[in-house]
Amino acid sequence: MGRSTTRRPVVRIDLGAPSGEVRRRPDELAAEEPLEIRVRKQPLAVTMRTPGHDIDLAMGFLLSEGMIHAAEDVTTAQLCAGTDTPNTYNVVDIVLGAHVPPPETDVSRNFYTTSSCGVCGKASIDAVRTRSRYDVTADPLRVPATTLAELPDRLRAVQRTFDRTGGLHAAGLFTAAGELLVVREDVGRHNAVDKVIGWALREGRLPLTGHVLMVSGRASFELTQKAWMAGLPMLAAVSAPSTLAAELADEAGMTLVGFLRGQTMNVYAGAERVTL
Repeated sequence: MGRSTTRRPVVRIDLGAPSGEVRRRPDELAAEEPLEIRVRKQPLAVTMRTPGHDIDLAMGFLLSEGMIHAAEDVTTAQLCAGTDTPNTYNVVDIVLGAHVPPPETDVSRNFYTTSSCGVCGKASIDAVRTRSRYDVTADPLRVPATTLAELPDRLRAVQRTFDRTGGLHAAGLFTAAGELLVVREDVGRHNAVDKVIGWALREGRLPLTGHVLMVSGRASFELTQKAWMAGLPMLAAVSAPSTLAAELADEAGMTLVGFLRGQTMNVYAGAERVTL
């Protein structure tokens, strides 16, 4: 929709300049707007996201929450105008196939997710952990450590909106050989992952056997769970994982790589898939 960034006047202060320097200039900010996801016109979730690839985001969200399992589970998915004036197209309405059970829409279970939290709307601890239909324990993926070491730079090289704003997370889907298939950026790291998964779902690529998901931030529980729900055997991150992320990766049979920077990395689970 062309709203991934917006310009705003700022006061620039440079203490390194002689006698200091203060001047006004325009700055480009990453856009953050609410997206309402509706199923059969019933509100299901609201997430704060960067506009763009919203259909992928909605479908990736439904899959990672275990509500759908294949593209055939969705009859139609369309971006709607909503009630804002002027129209901002911040609503995605999805119609599920007749064979798909409708999601729960009780107010206590409705989802509200911020840019930083992907599971804020879950009503109970039990609801947080959603089991994948894909068994990745036998995935034969093997990736040389030298290939993994190249992924952060390859991801960073295509973060075009980050170059302009410095304010976005990114998720990239790679082959075992290090080929980048798709990249998505968003103010929410979980949204970036949902956009990648939604793309893969629509392209008929699930499960993502033999692929690597690379994320620009930390490896949280929700990102590990989303990767597992898409059948991904490996999640790599430039920053740290959480304890729950490492425990879930162990449980799922996934490989979890953190602190992937330069020539070093930590493998927290599934080290047999990283070769020297």
